[in-house]
Amino acid sequence: MESKNPIFSQRGAPGGRQAWSGPAPSVQQLNEMYGAPSYAPPAERAMTIDDVVVRGFMTFGTLFLSAAVAWYLDLSWSVAAPAMIVGLILGLIVSFRQSTNPALILGYALCYGVAIGVLSHVYDDVFHGIVLQAVLGTMLAFGGTLAVYTLKIFRPTPKFTKFVIGAALAAVGLMLVNWIAGFFVNGGLGLRADNPIGWIFSIAMILLGCFFLLLDFDEIESGVRSGVPARYAWRMAFGLTLSLVWLYLEILRFISYFTDSD
Repeated sequence: MESKNPIFSQRGAPGGRQAWSGPAPSVQQLNEMYGAPSYAPPAERAMTIDDVVVRGFMTFGTLFLSAAVAWYLDLSWSVAAPAMIVGLILGLIVSFRQSTNPALILGYALCYGVAIGVLSHVYDDVFHGIVLQAVLGTMLAFGGTLAVYTLKIFRPTPKFTKFVIGAALAAVGLMLVNWIAGFFVNGGLGLRADNPIGWIFSIAMILLGCFFLLLDFDEIESGVRSGVPARYAWRMAFGLTLSLVWLYLEILRFISYFTDSD
């Protein structure tokens, strides 16, 4: 006998909806059905230029303040050397794991800031006023590179990116060989000495730092355009800080070649 209850009737549902006439769902299907979230999780906000600027100020500000404290307290190499090693380890972790963890990135800035503060104090004791010159030189290099990128005078290409990475690996390898050779020959290969070879090598390292800044700017623009998550602003800030540290140290060394010691 046909049921008069609209719930069980095939045409009795409001709006003409039909009752389920297929096979009964299994227990697993029911669990999946009722276990599924009733709402879509909110998507993470996309990264903006402002995000990179804020994280950049936080990262570089941490480095600058720790360097200033190390300078003011006149810390020794017994503190700076372990700080540099820890900072190097943190930097490698961030680089190889592509980490966006702010604790690791700010920890790198803190440790390297201490090392840079001690090193800068040593240089300034020997070459009075050289640190201010190096800071101004770094700012000019940063501003000039940003202008070149912003005005579209030059934009990195995939071939240029491969060249910069290859040049960086070659430079690190040469510095390592130069350091090892220094145990047997005074000055090693002369790459870090006050001579024409050392001058040319320092200029090449400064240019390499500017090239890395170009890659950083391009990565930031590409990330904003493609809508990467906002947390990646920490990686962009890390890259900028790393390039600026490279530039500052190389400019500091280069200026020392042409500055009389006190």
